[in-house]
Amino acid sequence: MSTEQNPLAGAYLVKGTIGNVGMPGAPIVNFALVVVPSTHSVTGSVHVTQAVQNGSYSGQVKGSIYATGFGDVTQVVGLTGVIHPDGPSTVVLPFEAHLAINGEWNGTGGFNYANVHVENVPVARAVQ
Repeated sequence: MSTEQNPLAGAYLVKGTIGNVGMPGAPIVNFALVVVPSTHSVTGSVHVTQAVQNGSYSGQVKGSIYATGFGDVTQVVGLTGVIHPDGPSTVVLPFEAHLAINGEWNGTGGFNYANVHVENVPVARAVQ
């Protein structure tokens, strides 16, 4: 009998958005992340959209998730990675995001890429 535990036990997929959805021209991040609570790790993809020419980007991210114990903010998530324009391009941009969320993945966050810096915007879990 083995005493080793599966490091992926408890892993789950979460999808959602970061940004002012519904505000014309606002940059929005759609994310799909695999969360592994036992290792405090997060990995997945992001898709950034903004209503400007060449305003759509996609890429891979990884990061950490930790419990906080701060009232409604029960978890904090930090993500880093790179994104690239959707379409023919060799440009690669660094991407960072940070989230302060509850157990349902709703809360507040922000993100940075290129010359775009967005803070204090809603984080919402996608309805599945």
